[in-house]
Amino acid sequence: MKFSCQQQALSKALNIVSKAVTSRTTIPILKGILLKVDKEGKLTMSASDLDLSIEKTLDVDDFIPGEIVVYAKLFGDIIRKLPNDTIIIEDQDEKVTIRCANSEFNIIGLAADEFPNLSLPQEASDMILFDRDVLKEMIRKTSFAASIDESRGVITGVLVEMEENSLNMVALDGFRMAITREDMRNQKKESIVIPAKIFGEISKIISETEMEENGQVQFYVNDKRAVFLMDDIRIVLRLLEGEFIKYRDILPKENKTKIVVNRSDFLNSIERASLLAKVGKNNLIRLDIRENNMEVTSRSEEGNVKEDVIISKEGEDLLIGFNSKYLMDVLKVIDDEEIIMLFGSSISPCLVEPMSGNRFEYLILPVRITNN
Repeated sequence: MKFSCQQQALSKALNIVSKAVTSRTTIPILKGILLKVDKEGKLTMSASDLDLSIEKTLDVDDFIPGEIVVYAKLFGDIIRKLPNDTIIIEDQDEKVTIRCANSEFNIIGLAADEFPNLSLPQEASDMILFDRDVLKEMIRKTSFAASIDESRGVITGVLVEMEENSLNMVALDGFRMAITREDMRNQKKESIVIPAKIFGEISKIISETEMEENGQVQFYVNDKRAVFLMDDIRIVLRLLEGEFIKYRDILPKENKTKIVVNRSDFLNSIERASLLAKVGKNNLIRLDIRENNMEVTSRSEEGNVKEDVIISKEGEDLLIGFNSKYLMDVLKVIDDEEIIMLFGSSISPCLVEPMSGNRFEYLILPVRITNN
């Protein structure tokens, strides 16, 4: 195998493919990246940790078809340190030579036949087309709420719910829940769960990939796996198994207090109040809702703070406590100027909604507080 290409192009491709390389494995081949040059002068770089597989294709010059596996960390470190010039890579008897300008490296490769067969499923007819920015936003607005405790199974993922006229994404961790919706006609109704960590990597890849301004991401499900296609990148991931929590049953059915608040004003007040909220006390802040004012307070051994936020209120006055981090996480992913917050009681969840429509819903559990 032999090929040449520009350092910058190879380095960018490595940044994408390396996201599927794991260091937490006892299988040496999984620490590698497969380099495969075909007869048309296409270099396909592949990596897999068996749950996530990524392929990136780019055009190369001065090529001889063949394939070899290189250790991802060493190969990546070398390529990134080379000057922005033409790189020539050649494999002979599982020894890989890398030449660029005045530099020459010789590293050990691994036989390509030891690399796992990714068995990439073929495209299905019921493919969904996402605008790249829409997909990124849906991931950003939900994945933060998934559980990070790997022992909790299916709720470490994001539910992707395909309905007749909408696509919904839902994530929860037992303390908060995030729901986002987009109008979209789907050829069939289906629900799958994608690991939140992998969704995060997909979002990064979209950001790092140079696509047309209105570029689209193709998505389909096949044989317990999901596939994302964007230009010359293919991402295949294993779906999480198990039944997702019936999230609609968790949404409050009635509310006694409704407020409208400026999102950025509220966020800024919570960020200041949280400076005195202690982690050991659930980052506790209190919201005292009366008339057209919401008093945000926090206290610790070091002192206390009080912030007043102007609101529009309907219903009963309320004193309620929250983990400030959970509130801030929600407010940071919402772009709307004003939001609606609905409360049932001091011990029931708060629901955050847009001023109109149902593009998102966020549910946050309160922290029980005493009135003194």
